[in-house]
Amino acid sequence: MHGTTRSNRRSGCPVSVALDGLGDRWSLLIVRDLMIRGYRTFREFEESGEGISTNILADRLRKLERRGIIRRQADGKDARRVNYRLTSKGIDLAPVLLELLIWSGRHEDTGTPCAAIEQMAGHRRALVAEVRRRWSEWDPRPLQVDGRWIWPSSVTSDK
Repeated sequence: MHGTTRSNRRSGCPVSVALDGLGDRWSLLIVRDLMIRGYRTFREFEESGEGISTNILADRLRKLERRGIIRRQADGKDARRVNYRLTSKGIDLAPVLLELLIWSGRHEDTGTPCAAIEQMAGHRRALVAEVRRRWSEWDPRPLQVDGRWIWPSSVTSDK
Protein backbone atom coordinates (compact mmCIF):
# COMPACT_ATOMS: atom_id res chain seq x y z
CA MET A 1 0.00 0.00 0.00
CA HIS A 2 1.04 3.61 -0.59
CA GLY A 3 1.35 6.43 1.91
CA THR A 4 3.41 7.40 4.90
CA THR A 5 6.20 5.01 5.78
CA ARG A 6 5.73 2.86 8.84
CA SER A 7 8.58 4.65 10.68
CA ASN A 8 6.50 7.86 10.70
CA ARG A 9 3.47 6.20 12.31
CA ARG A 10 2.43 5.58 15.89
CA SER A 11 1.49 2.03 14.96
CA GLY A 12 0.51 -0.12 12.02
CA CYS A 13 -3.14 -0.24 13.09
CA PRO A 14 -5.27 0.77 10.08
CA VAL A 15 -7.45 3.07 12.24
CA SER A 16 -4.36 4.81 13.64
CA VAL A 17 -2.87 5.19 10.15
CA ALA A 18 -6.13 6.67 8.82
CA LEU A 19 -6.32 9.11 11.73
CA ASP A 20 -2.74 10.22 11.10
CA GLY A 21 -3.84 11.41 7.66
CA LEU A 22 -7.42 12.51 8.28
CA GLY A 23 -7.93 12.81 12.01
CA ASP A 24 -7.53 16.54 12.40
CA ARG A 25 -10.43 18.91 12.80
CA TRP A 26 -10.56 20.09 9.17
CA SER A 27 -9.47 17.46 6.64
CA LEU A 28 -12.69 15.44 6.49
CA LEU A 29 -14.73 18.65 6.34
CA ILE A 30 -12.79 19.68 3.23
CA VAL A 31 -13.40 16.23 1.73
CA ARG A 32 -17.09 16.58 2.66
CA ASP A 33 -17.30 19.96 0.96
CA LEU A 34 -15.73 18.58 -2.22
CA MET A 35 -17.84 15.42 -2.23
CA ILE A 36 -21.23 16.60 -1.02
CA ARG A 37 -21.43 20.36 -1.41
CA GLY A 38 -19.61 20.52 -4.74
CA TYR A 39 -17.06 23.08 -3.55
CA ARG A 40 -13.95 23.46 -5.70
CA THR A 41 -12.17 26.69 -4.76
CA PHE A 42 -10.24 28.02 -1.78
CA ARG A 43 -12.84 30.76 -1.34
CA GLU A 44 -15.72 28.25 -1.23
CA PHE A 45 -13.96 26.25 1.51
CA GLU A 46 -13.16 29.45 3.37
CA GLU A 47 -16.81 30.55 3.25
CA SER A 48 -18.23 27.13 4.15
CA GLY A 49 -19.47 28.35 7.52
CA GLU A 50 -17.10 26.16 9.53
CA GLY A 51 -14.82 29.06 10.54
CA ILE A 52 -11.54 27.70 9.21
CA SER A 53 -8.74 30.27 9.05
CA THR A 54 -6.95 30.80 5.75
CA ASN A 55 -3.59 29.55 7.01
CA ILE A 56 -5.10 26.32 8.35
CA LEU A 57 -7.12 25.84 5.17
CA ALA A 58 -4.02 26.28 2.99
CA ASP A 59 -2.12 23.82 5.20
CA ARG A 60 -4.86 21.18 5.08
CA LEU A 61 -5.24 21.49 1.30
CA ARG A 62 -1.49 20.93 0.92
CA LYS A 63 -1.62 17.99 3.34
CA LEU A 64 -4.53 16.35 1.51
CA GLU A 65 -2.75 16.88 -1.80
CA ARG A 66 0.50 15.33 -0.46
CA ARG A 67 -1.47 12.32 0.76
CA GLY A 68 -3.05 11.87 -2.67
CA ILE A 69 -6.61 12.56 -1.49
CA ILE A 70 -7.13 15.72 -3.56
CA ARG A 71 -5.41 17.32 -6.52
CA ARG A 72 -5.10 20.89 -7.72
CA GLN A 73 -5.84 21.90 -11.27
CA ALA A 74 -5.98 25.18 -13.14
CA ASP A 75 -9.46 26.49 -13.79
CA GLY A 76 -10.44 25.94 -17.45
CA LYS A 77 -11.71 29.51 -17.81
CA ASP A 78 -9.07 31.34 -15.78
CA ALA A 79 -5.64 29.69 -15.44
CA ARG A 80 -4.82 31.96 -12.49
CA ARG A 81 -7.52 30.23 -10.43
CA VAL A 82 -7.06 26.84 -8.84
CA ASN A 83 -9.76 24.23 -8.42
CA TYR A 84 -9.51 21.21 -6.16
CA ARG A 85 -10.82 17.77 -7.00
CA LEU A 86 -10.92 14.49 -5.13
CA THR A 87 -8.69 11.71 -6.44
CA SER A 88 -9.87 8.10 -6.56
CA LYS A 89 -8.29 7.69 -3.11
CA GLY A 90 -10.37 10.64 -1.90
CA ILE A 91 -13.62 9.44 -3.43
CA ASP A 92 -13.10 6.10 -1.68
CA LEU A 93 -13.91 8.01 1.52
CA ALA A 94 -17.57 8.28 0.44
CA PRO A 95 -18.76 5.28 2.50
CA VAL A 96 -16.79 6.52 5.52
CA LEU A 97 -18.37 9.99 5.35
CA LEU A 98 -21.83 8.51 4.85
CA GLU A 99 -21.46 6.29 7.91
CA LEU A 100 -20.21 9.27 9.97
CA LEU A 101 -23.24 11.28 8.82
CA ILE A 102 -25.64 8.49 9.76
CA TRP A 103 -23.95 7.72 13.08
CA SER A 104 -23.81 11.36 14.15
CA GLY A 105 -27.35 12.04 12.98
CA ARG A 106 -28.66 9.12 15.02
CA HIS A 107 -26.65 9.73 18.19
CA GLU A 108 -25.99 13.47 18.38
CA ASP A 109 -28.10 16.61 18.10
CA THR A 110 -27.07 17.72 14.61
CA GLY A 111 -30.13 19.55 13.39
CA THR A 112 -30.40 17.17 10.44
CA PRO A 113 -33.97 15.84 10.26
CA CYS A 114 -34.35 12.21 11.33
CA ALA A 115 -36.10 11.48 8.04
CA ALA A 116 -33.01 12.61 6.08
CA ILE A 117 -30.73 10.43 8.23
CA GLU A 118 -32.97 7.40 7.75
CA GLN A 119 -33.19 8.08 4.02
CA MET A 120 -29.38 8.03 3.88
CA ALA A 121 -29.28 4.85 5.96
CA GLY A 122 -31.89 3.14 3.81
CA HIS A 123 -30.17 4.03 0.55
CA ARG A 124 -26.49 3.65 1.40
CA ARG A 125 -25.47 1.84 -1.77
CA ALA A 126 -27.36 4.13 -4.10
CA LEU A 127 -26.06 7.27 -2.38
CA VAL A 128 -22.42 6.14 -2.54
CA ALA A 129 -22.94 5.07 -6.16
CA GLU A 130 -24.35 8.52 -6.97
CA VAL A 131 -21.35 10.24 -5.33
CA ARG A 132 -19.00 8.03 -7.35
CA ARG A 133 -20.95 8.65 -10.56
CA ARG A 134 -20.83 12.41 -10.12
CA TRP A 135 -17.11 12.22 -9.43
CA SER A 136 -16.33 10.02 -12.45
CA GLU A 137 -18.47 12.14 -14.79
CA TRP A 138 -17.21 15.43 -13.35
CA ASP A 139 -20.82 16.28 -12.50
CA PRO A 140 -20.52 19.45 -10.38
CA ARG A 141 -24.03 19.37 -8.91
CA PRO A 142 -23.94 19.24 -5.10
CA LEU A 143 -25.90 16.75 -3.01
CA GLN A 144 -26.44 19.38 -0.35
CA VAL A 145 -27.21 23.09 -0.75
CA ASP A 146 -27.62 25.43 2.22
CA GLY A 147 -28.01 22.45 4.54
CA ARG A 148 -30.79 20.88 2.44
CA TRP A 149 -30.22 17.47 0.87
CA ILE A 150 -31.02 17.18 -2.82
CA TRP A 151 -31.96 13.57 -3.43
CA PRO A 152 -31.47 12.42 -7.02
CA SER A 153 -33.94 9.83 -8.26
CA SER A 154 -31.14 7.24 -8.37
CA VAL A 155 -30.92 7.48 -4.56
CA THR A 156 -34.61 7.35 -3.73
CA SER A 157 -35.67 4.72 -6.26
CA ASP A 158 -33.22 1.92 -5.40
CA LYS A 159 -31.87 0.49 -2.18
